[in-house]
Order: sequence, then structure tokens, then C-alpha cells
Amino acid sequence: MTSGEGAVSQADTLGPAEARWLSDLEIACRGDGLEIVFQPIVDTARGTIVGYESLCRFPGFVEKNPEVWFATARRLGKSARLEAMALRLALDMRPLLPPNCFLTLNVSPELLATQEIRSLWGEQGNLGGLIIELTEQSRIESYVDLEPDLDRLRSAGALIAVDDAGAGYAGLRHLLALKPALIKIDRELVQGVDRDEAKRALIRMLGMFASQVDAWLLAEGVETVEELDVLASLGIPLVQGYVLARPAPAWASLDVDVAHRLASRSISSPKNTLRNIIEPAKAELTVTAALSAFQAHPSLEHVVLLEEHNRPVALLGATEARLGVVSPGMRVNLDTPVSQALQRAITRPESGRFQPLLVTDNAGRFVGIARLERLITALSDQFSAEN
Repeated sequence: MTSGEGAVSQADTLGPAEARWLSDLEIACRGDGLEIVFQPIVDTARGTIVGYESLCRFPGFVEKNPEVWFATARRLGKSARLEAMALRLALDMRPLLPPNCFLTLNVSPELLATQEIRSLWGEQGNLGGLIIELTEQSRIESYVDLEPDLDRLRSAGALIAVDDAGAGYAGLRHLLALKPALIKIDRELVQGVDRDEAKRALIRMLGMFASQVDAWLLAEGVETVEELDVLASLGIPLVQGYVLARPAPAWASLDVDVAHRLASRSISSPKNTLRNIIEPAKAELTVTAALSAFQAHPSLEHVVLLEEHNRPVALLGATEARLGVVSPGMRVNLDTPVSQALQRAITRPESGRFQPLLVTDNAGRFVGIARLERLITALSDQFSAEN
């Protein structure tokens, strides 16, 4: 037992609230009142589920918040027992895991050396197909102390994952010291990535780092299709979040529309086409609805005006929506070469020359916008690669 697992000897030495907690923890550590749910992890290239993250829930108690439970367990010296029980319940489902799927399990780093956790791995034998995610519940005091247990896990076939990549210096230290096989992007970076160029740039950097150290990159907390589209366009291989599927008893399936949305992106095409640089944009069917969107979201730059068959009509700014001015935007097919699209764009009248292009599929339906900045960057990258 580690120093963080000091036992509470007598319930009557505690206050009433903590005594109740101690009683509830004893029940939970026996596996009563707990439920394990599984949230799908999705391959953005194929639009299929490739893994599940196991998560512990507490439906049999008044307090439902898992973070409160695990924090209280640490304070009262029950964290190793509680985490071991949560892991045991998840591992009981391992034989039923769908084919070609991995299972991720959350473990506090300081508990890896406890007898409860070590015994659990020993009972499993081969740990192939398991990814052990080191959580951020407490600070890692010594990476050197973790190495023997991490080496044993790897030798048994498990992979190691770290959470909250990009969340400050501590997150970067984790990446350098732990050399994980799976890197989970901090959900703060994922939130609103479709509206934040700086977040996209940082995620690109993490992607470059992951490729250099032979690690997978997983974006968690994806809650909108706009975020999903941007992450897929950035080449993030794995995603997880409510827009894809919520945590549920084994084994949740992927939303059909979202699966189709991802799969439709995987159609092979040359790297120098608009397909690879498009980004989502708010779309509405009327100018009135567009104006309401600007009023509800002051930071919104553009709204695409669509006709009833989802074909783009115009790109509106807040001023145009307020005045009811509708000028046709430039529509371009998503398989148009970047160089050709840029040549067409600069032939427009000076007043609208630098507006984003309206990108359509082969049926003329709106699929996203292409900003001039990205056209120029893509063309520059292509030139650098060829020279």
C-alpha cells in the first residue's frame, strides 16, 4: 500500500458526513451500486468503432459524480480498492469485446504499484488489446518510480496512454517521460476547434509529435459535427465524444449519420484538392435565420445561405444579413485542385475577392467553405514538398 493509501481505522472517529462516505465506499468497493459503461472510440478514416473506453458510474448511490467518488476515496484511503473494483468489473466484459476493438482502462498513476492493482493484471495474464490510461487525478511525483510497473504492463502486451495532451507544461512532461502509445488531446483544445485557428495549429503540432514518436492521437470530448469535421480534416485518427456516441452499457453503436459523414470523407483524392482543406460553416435557409444566428453567436464570422436542396446561394456576413443584401458566392467542387480554385478566387471583384469559397459535392450540395488563407498555405506546402 502506498503512502497515499493511509487507512481510516474507525468510522466513529470521523464526522457524520465522512462516516457515511466511508460506509458507502465499503459498499462500492465490494462492487455493489456500481455500473461500468463503455464509450466508443471511432476511426475517422473509416467511420467505424475501433475501441471502447470503460467508465465507472454510481447509480446505486445518491452522489452520482465519479470525480467526487474517486476524490473522496483518495482522501479516505480507499482509492486502490475502489479503482481495482472498477477495473475488475470492466475486465469481466473483456471476453465479450467486439472483434478488432481495444479496451481502454483508467488508472491513477500512484496506484500502479499497489497490491490491489498489480494482482488484477496478474489475473489477466496476457494484456493484449488493453490500453492503460494514466489519469490526471493526482500529480506524478516520480516518473522513474513508475517505470517498473509500466515495463511490466508493456511486456504483458498492454499499451500506455496519457490524458490531457496540450494542457500546459505538466501535459508535455507526461509525453516526454512516459512515451505513450496513445495520446489523448485535452478536451479544452477540442472545444470550439472549428472556430479557433490557434487550436487547430496546436493540434497539428501534436499530430506531428505523435507521428515522430509512433503514437496514436485521440481527440476526446467531441460534441459537435463542426468539431468532428475539423478534427477529421486535420488527420486526427481517433475521436470520442457525445456527437459520436454517449457512454452506455456494452456495446454502444455509432450514430449512422455520423458514420456516413466520416466514411464519405475517406474517398481517395489527390492531396492538392479542396477536399483536404475545407472547414465547416454555419448554414441557414433564410436571411432572417442567418441574422438570428449572428445575434445568438456574436463571434460568428459567416453564415452560408442555402436553398431548400442544400445548395449554397451566398456567404453572408453580419452586415449583409442585417441589411438583407444577398450577393452570389463563388461555388467550387470539393475535388477542384487548390491552384485552380485560387486562380478563380482572385478573378472576383475586389470587394469580395478574399471571401471564403463555397464548396459543394458532386450533387451541388454544400459541404463547407475554403478560406483563401488555407488555399495559399496548401499551395505553399505543395510547392515546398515538390522542391
